[in-house]
Amino acid sequence: MYNALDVSRYIINYSNDKNYGISNLKLQKILYFVQAYFLTSTEDHHPCFSDTIEAWNFGPVVPSVYHEFKQYGAGDIPSIQSYINFDSSNVWNSERVEYKNYISQEDQDRINAVVDKFSDYSASDLVALTHRQSPWIDAYAPYRNNEITNEAIRKYFTNE
Repeated sequence: MYNALDVSRYIINYSNDKNYGISNLKLQKILYFVQAYFLTSTEDHHPCFSDTIEAWNFGPVVPSVYHEFKQYGAGDIPSIQSYINFDSSNVWNSERVEYKNYISQEDQDRINAVVDKFSDYSASDLVALTHRQSPWIDAYAPYRNNEITNEAIRKYFTNE
């Protein structure tokens, strides 16, 4: 299992390599669908990433990823060549590191399938789609940012 920032960096670079373009809003929805795909397509139903997904006004959001890329607003996020690895206990230990892909080839193939599937959808199309799905509907309460559980996602996408 990965952390959502590593998965996001991979998705951003893959999307840019394919000339798809990806905004923070679209990235959030793709992360949700990636998580759903892993929860339903892997033998042991394991998640792709360990971070929680929350029900925000514009659909599912991974807060750590949102905050990392919010500086781009509604625009597309450029490819990631390097990033700051922050040490929350001691800022002086923070450092710029080169991007390195930690995603296995098998998992890259899964992620690519989801990104390719939704590449033609706009961010607003994906918001509308997630707003019709019970994981977001059941978790959403204005200004609460309730968690959308992996179990709720798995059950919805396996029609349980």
